[in-house]
Amino acid sequence: MPEARLASQNEHKLAELRSALPDWDLQLLEAEEFPPEDGDTYYENARAKARFGREVGPAGAWALGEDSGIEVAGLDGAPGPKSARWAGGAHVQRVLKALEGMEGEGRSARYVCELVALSPDGEELRGTGVLEGRIAEEPRGSEGFGFDPVFIPDGEERTVAELGDAWKARSSHRARAARALAELRV
Repeated sequence: MPEARLASQNEHKLAELRSALPDWDLQLLEAEEFPPEDGDTYYENARAKARFGREVGPAGAWALGEDSGIEVAGLDGAPGPKSARWAGGAHVQRVLKALEGMEGEGRSARYVCELVALSPDGEELRGTGVLEGRIAEEPRGSEGFGFDPVFIPDGEERTVAELGDAWKARSSHRARAARALAELRV
């Protein structure tokens, strides 16, 4: 079981990744500050976090960097890698306000997650996960975090927050990225 440190302070992301990577001993990286998410792509941000984790984390542990966001058709693919900064902690309210009065294809959206893992000897693995869906007219559900109360995955009528944490642990963009990453480490 590889020991790994997630370069994040987000307990929700840690819980999701632990579910998706059951063969990994995954903990949060202990650090006062983390690198800014100022890259143009999810990969750049995830890789910067993994490199930071490799520098400050335990020498024998893998360093795991994650970046994710939402891309909304009616916002020309924004907010993308800038999702957290764009939302400013008001994820649901901000996206609903931005899409006010918009219907149909404009509400199409997708979650994207990029994971980068650096081994103790510097080997890099990368996993990408995408979850297609649409933005609901109003928030529903109590589980998950971020945009989950307004994100309805394709093939579903309920939001991710209604589908719940167990569904999310199996089917989210983050779970898909983790499975892609795990397949590389066979």
